[in-house]
Amino acid sequence: MTKVKICGITNEKDALNAAKLGTDYIGFNFYKKSPRYIDEKKAKEIINKLPARIKKVGVFVNEDINTVVGMIKNLGLDLVQLHGDETLQYCKKIKKQGKVKIIKAFRIKDKKDIHKIEYYKDYVDYLMFDSYNEGMFGGTGKTFDWKLVTGVKKPFFLSGGLNPENVLKAILAALPFAVDSASGVETNPRKKDFEKMKKFIEKGK
Repeated sequence: MTKVKICGITNEKDALNAAKLGTDYIGFNFYKKSPRYIDEKKAKEIINKLPARIKKVGVFVNEDINTVVGMIKNLGLDLVQLHGDETLQYCKKIKKQGKVKIIKAFRIKDKKDIHKIEYYKDYVDYLMFDSYNEGMFGGTGKTFDWKLVTGVKKPFFLSGGLNPENVLKAILAALPFAVDSASGVETNPRKKDFEKMKKFIEKGK
């Protein structure tokens, strides 16, 4: 069974709806340039109201290590998603100091991008494959060629333009551990659509 992650949550209503609909992971984006950015205080208020079974994921892009570690502890994050150009040493430090599971994201443009995972795969818990778009770190709404990641042995999250209409096709093509959606289940970048989330989660599982 595929796991489901709803990412870019910015308000309590969407978070509780996602939980009620059966998502496994909820992502909070702490990258200040993202339209889905949420501050630490607001995220903590939401996290405190989520069921214990929901895995809370903090999304960071090239953030200061001490800041990330502090937020892990303050918010009780279960996982950290590193969605920028973080080095292997950076990942190791977060793992050691933060004591959480790590998802390392890679933006895929062509087959050469797949080779980058070799440096990381033994030191992170999960990989994530997202679409490449110049100057953007996720949330592009664009898909990539899912066949490029077929055969990757490490458990991975599949992201990038996934929505209720294409998620099943993506799962059958790539066989991911989990599927992830932000823009694909929205009415606008800060508001999730209940029916879209419902369909995405149903088809994703």
